[in-house]
Parts: sequence; C-alpha cells; structure tokens
Amino acid sequence: MMAELKYRRILLKLGGEALAGPSGFGIDPKRAEEVANKVRKLKDLGVEIAIVLGAGNIWRGKDGLEHGMDRATADHMGMLATVMNALALQDALERMGVTTRVQTAIEMREIAEPYIRRRAIHHLEKGYVVILGAGTGNPYFTTDTAAALRAMEIDAEVLIKATKVDAVYDRDPMLDPEARRFDRLTYIEALNLRVGIMDSTAITLCMDNDLPIYVVDLWQEDSLERVVCGEPVGTVISY
Repeated sequence: MMAELKYRRILLKLGGEALAGPSGFGIDPKRAEEVANKVRKLKDLGVEIAIVLGAGNIWRGKDGLEHGMDRATADHMGMLATVMNALALQDALERMGVTTRVQTAIEMREIAEPYIRRRAIHHLEKGYVVILGAGTGNPYFTTDTAAALRAMEIDAEVLIKATKVDAVYDRDPMLDPEARRFDRLTYIEALNLRVGIMDSTAITLCMDNDLPIYVVDLWQEDSLERVVCGEPVGTVISY
C-alpha cells in the first residue's frame, strides 16, 4: 500500500474510449481487461468504487445531430451504448474475481439492476464495484453530469475523471505544445476557462456540493492510486 487512504469512496468517470482498441471505436476485450486491472488494484487498497462510463467508442450523438437526428433519440442511443460498455467492463472485472454490479437508469432487468441509490450504497459497503449505466436516464445530460449526480447520491468523497491527458490545459495539448498545464483550479476558474475536459453542468453540480474533481491520465502508472492516497497528480478542481 502506497500510503493511508485519503478517499475511501470514489466515483470514477471513464470515457468510452478507454475500452476501445487502436481505432478508437468498438470494445477491445484486451483494453477492457487493462482497465479492469486498474480498478482491481484500487479495490485491493480498500477503496469503494462506483464507475460511470461514456459511450464515445460506440456512438457519438453529435454525429446524429449533424444529420438532423432528434436530440432525445440520439441521447437515448448513447445511454444504451453506455450499458454495453458497462457489461464489457463487468465481465472483465468478474473474470478477475472482482464482484461487480451494473445498475442502469433505464430499466432493463434481464441484464442489469435498476439504479436504486440505497442498493448501490449497500453494494459499495459490501465491497462490490458498482457500474452505473445509461447516464441519468434523461436526454440533454452528459455522462459527466451523470457522474457528478451519482457521486453526490452515493456520498462519494471525490470524482476522478480519468482520460487520455494527464491534466487540465488551457488549450488542447495534442494540438498546441505551448498549452498551459494547471495543477489546481477553482471551480469558477474551470468554468471560465471552458475547458473541454468536463461540461459546465457537471462542474457546477460539484461546486454546489463541494465535491473535488481530479483530472488524471488513466494510463499513467499508479495515477488512480495516487489520487486516493492524497498525492499530487493531474489537476484538482475544488474551492
């Protein structure tokens, strides 16, 4: 164990791309296993883990909107895609011996439990990993906002946004090598920067409820462990 835990219950937000292969699309079982292994390491530290996944590896609603698709329809398709990702990650975790429950905001009882807050908390207390699928169940809300909402509901102590970049920058570091990196931001600063890392509704929800947000590189060695142990890593957004 690296150090004493600072955060014992977390909400981990992952983009759908975390499960994709080199093409960036679809579900790559090998990548799902790599993500599951990172989650298992956190669980072995004694952390209670809830996960919200995006769906960008399967469906991007904006592509549908550009072709005139109804926004609610596009969003509902995205919600269903998050459930596919949730089932893939559940399978990878359970093959590693990690007991996992998938709960969905849209009922589909044949394959997952409906999201019930008290049941989700009960699973976490028993040491199960809980994957929360189908966003908020409502169109017009992103999976980032779903992550912030669920984090409040389950009394998570921190929201970890694990992506493919190592921190928040004022511009896309992939496109601009001169982009400025931030170790710490206030919620207001993050909102004013209009950083693409998380939408304003999610940041505002965290601000109103004083929930710290860590933005870290999922693929950086020990990045998640360092967050829960209180070590400096990535960017922290807080008061």
